[in-house]
Amino acid sequence: MIRKILGLIAGYFVFVITSLALFKASGNNPHADPTNIFVIFTAIYGILFSIVSGFVTQLIAKTKSLNINYILALIIAGFAAFSLFKSTGNHWTQILAIFIFAPVSILGGLFHIKKMN
Repeated sequence: MIRKILGLIAGYFVFVITSLALFKASGNNPHADPTNIFVIFTAIYGILFSIVSGFVTQLIAKTKSLNINYILALIIAGFAAFSLFKSTGNHWTQILAIFIFAPVSILGGLFHIKKMN
């Protein structure tokens, strides 16, 4: 049980820290109107690190099912939904997190499970 909790925490931190790093390094405000190029770049970057977050979750949790990754996806989508309703400005980052990044994090767990078999 401890491994699962630590896996979830680590996976979510990978997602959050890399997201914060992107906006800090780029100087873009996540709630401002973005350029199309930045949205595309953010989507690709977010997909990559969502997969990594799911992989890390599974790596630490050491389970043979995707249940822990489903929980990670719910946590990512849940915090994004909370932010969507509580923040002002453009909500493009939350929409990406809910509809793309959260589901894609499950793939990271699937990759780990397939690699171990």
